[in-house]
Amino acid sequence: MKMLKNVLLINAISSGAAGLLLVLFPDYTAGLFGAALQWPFVAAGLFLIAFASFVWMQGRQAKPPKGWVKLIITLDIIWVADSLLIVVPQLFDLSFIGYLLISGVAAWVALMAFLQTRGLQQYRTPQ
Repeated sequence: MKMLKNVLLINAISSGAAGLLLVLFPDYTAGLFGAALQWPFVAAGLFLIAFASFVWMQGRQAKPPKGWVKLIITLDIIWVADSLLIVVPQLFDLSFIGYLLISGVAAWVALMAFLQTRGLQQYRTPQ
């Protein structure tokens, strides 16, 4: 159980930090990605802040509810899939650094999903 809670908290902290960076510095981020528009970065940042808050609340519980953890894992998997849909065909004509950052974040999120899935295996009783 401790591993799952720790991974959830790490996921929350990393998601929240990324979200804050996107919201607070959208012009810098858009420039780094070679994008003309800033609002997609702000929107992604706001989502990440909300997601991080939810994940933090689950990670702080004595026994995070299985259903909520499965939802978090699903959202992480969707993030990775969406990232691949952007990087593989190189949508949006982003910079090399932009695609590299998307790939790096996707790898991190995939690791979080994997570790959270392993953490769910610690449950002995159904919820």
